[in-house]
Order: sequence, then structure tokens, then C-alpha cells
Amino acid sequence: MPPPQACVRHNLANGALLFSRVDHDFRKHQKTVWPGGPSLRSAAMAHERTAELSASPPMFESRFLDFFSRVHPVIPALIFVPVVVAGVWLGIDRGLAIGTAVLLFLAGLAIWTLTEYWLHRLFFHWEPKFRGGDRIHFIIHGVHHDHPNDAMRLVMPPAVSVPLAALFLGLYVLVFGVPHAYPAFSGFILGYLTYDYMHYHLHHHVPKTRFGKRLRTHHMRHHFQDHRYGFGVSSPLWDAIMGTLPRSRKTAREDGERPAAG
Repeated sequence: MPPPQACVRHNLANGALLFSRVDHDFRKHQKTVWPGGPSLRSAAMAHERTAELSASPPMFESRFLDFFSRVHPVIPALIFVPVVVAGVWLGIDRGLAIGTAVLLFLAGLAIWTLTEYWLHRLFFHWEPKFRGGDRIHFIIHGVHHDHPNDAMRLVMPPAVSVPLAALFLGLYVLVFGVPHAYPAFSGFILGYLTYDYMHYHLHHHVPKTRFGKRLRTHHMRHHFQDHRYGFGVSSPLWDAIMGTLPRSRKTAREDGERPAAG
């Protein structure tokens, strides 16, 4: 066991490291170019490709800020499962019938599916044209498309999800009123958790069910074939309605379209 002085020095060193600047060039973030696409016949290239997809660079010069951009997958559940339970309980405790609470919960869940689609399509894929816009896009979503298999950057950081949740709760209170907003918001948050964990599952596991395999194909085409299609992650419903279902490469070639890699 190291002496107390060594532990203190170690902790101080870690603290200094956390608040120090990282050694990374933030002026540009470019994807690795794979001439003709990566060849899986080469073990070295396949390994290099896997490492590129998994290891994302720092997003901020400050190690302190960058620390909060990396999130263990269990964190959203620890924060938001109690919110889901509390919303349903509050609604019923404040006088809502169980049937009414269930309907409001399902309404919130349905609203999430549409929110997920438009957040992904309009906000996550927003590419500002002004100076520094590429950096903003990289922080919001570009880092995920460049390094989609980084397990610590697959669920939404609480620094983003908590303020967004508070904003949506305020909107729900304005639209539904109290106590009706509570179970509706619970359904909405359950939808968000489903999205976050489905996203993690699709990138880090091979689904066994027919629906899971379809979702994975849907999302991988969004990443590796054409990012202009396939904005739904937990469900392809709104892609089907909005005409943005991903198509196979063969179909795209037959229609004369050139795929835009994500």
C-alpha cells in the first residue's frame, strides 16, 4: 500500500490533469479517408478502421469540460428512471384516474417518437455555415458520426439531457396543465430512455429479433451509406411517414443517386 503522501501527490496530479488543457488540434476535425473503402481482407486495416470508429478525440481543450462529454451508459437510467416513476405517481396522487394517467403516459411516449425524429433531423444534423459552425456541428453530433462506436459518447450527457428535460417539462405544463403534464412527461422521458439505450444497443450488440435487426440495418445505413435518411433510431415510423427511410445501395444506384456517407 503506498504511503499517504504518495496518495495525496497522486490525487493532486489527477486533479491538475483534469483541469489542464489537452494536447489536441481543435482547429479542424476531419474523417479518415479510406481510398475505395476499407478492405477487410487486410487485418491491419480492419483493426485501424475499428480503432478509428471507437476512439473519439477530445471535444474541448479543457479536460474538465471534456470529462462531462463522456458518459457511462448507466447514467441516464440513474437520473431519469426516478423521474418516470415520480411523474406517474404525482399524476395519480394529485387526483388523476389510473386510466387517464395511462392515456397521458402513452401520449407522451408518442410525442417522443416525433421529437426524436425532428431533433435528429433538424438539430443534430444542423451544419452552420458561419465561422466555427463546423466545430459546433462536431460537438453536437459530428463526433458521433466520425466515431460511432465510442461507448462513452453514445448516450446523451446529463449536461445536455437535464436542461432539455427541464425545458420540455415546462412545455408540458403549459400545454397539458397540472397534474396532467406529469404522466405525459413520464411517457416522454421513457421514450427518451428507450432511444438512448436502443442507440447504444444498435452500436454495441447484434440484435437477435427481426425488429432489432431491421432497426440496426436502418441505423447503420444512416451512418455508413447516406446520412440524409434514417433519422429515427428507436422506431422507423416517422421515416416511413416523412419519406426518409434508408434505401439499399442497389436502389439508390438504380435511382441515380450518389450516397452521402455519414
